[in-house]
Amino acid sequence: MQIDLTGRTALVTGSSQGIGLAIATGLAGAGAAVVLTGRDAAKLAAAAAGIDGPVTTVAGDVTTDEGTAQLLEQVPAVDVLVNNLGIFGAKPALEITDDEWRRYFETNVLTSVRLTRAYLPGMVARGWGRVQYIASDSAVVVPAEMIHYGMTKTALLAVSRGFAKEAAGSGVTVNSVIAGPTHTGGVEDLVRSLVGGELSWDDAQREFMRTHRPQSLIQRLIEPEEIANMCVYLASPLASATTGGALRVDGGYVDAVLP
Repeated sequence: MQIDLTGRTALVTGSSQGIGLAIATGLAGAGAAVVLTGRDAAKLAAAAAGIDGPVTTVAGDVTTDEGTAQLLEQVPAVDVLVNNLGIFGAKPALEITDDEWRRYFETNVLTSVRLTRAYLPGMVARGWGRVQYIASDSAVVVPAEMIHYGMTKTALLAVSRGFAKEAAGSGVTVNSVIAGPTHTGGVEDLVRSLVGGELSWDDAQREFMRTHRPQSLIQRLIEPEEIANMCVYLASPLASATTGGALRVDGGYVDAVLP
């Protein structure tokens, strides 16, 4: 398939590293001008240096009204919005405080809602656009060790479906991507916290998949570029009839025939 996003501008939140950077790199490879966001200007500059094509970086905290206003001032309109920003971490369910529940919801859900509310009307007015939410297998198979994270990803599926209805008939598509256990720096830290630090990385990864993610059919962590491939497709004109969906790149982790 030939995917050409030349002339399109794509914003990916939380894109200085990991899945977000892989998605931005994939979109740039298809011809899009990409916007990277994150709180660390130095990390953003390093990430941008590795992308071939037009890149804009906006350093700031988009989980706040002030950070969002700063972003909108610099980037008032986009054609593709990928809501990737998210936090996660393991914690016993009964030890999660009210403040932590709020922080997870505000970061993982409300930030995406705020940016969608800002950019979706322009897409609808122009008759073309793509909005994506990076969800997780944890939205469907809530992990016992981080139910606050799972809750936010479940919420994103509802948010995505709801905004897809808001954009009905406009030429704008809205979808969520259910990413499975993915190999990022943050996940390496999670793996180490759950299986111990004395094992080699290969052995630690296998032990993590065996004991904590045994449903995976590929029996390994997914690489960020594999998530990006789905996002690039969904951002393209080729995905014009795919909207309101939850598309799985989960390595077969979710044990269901339908998404």
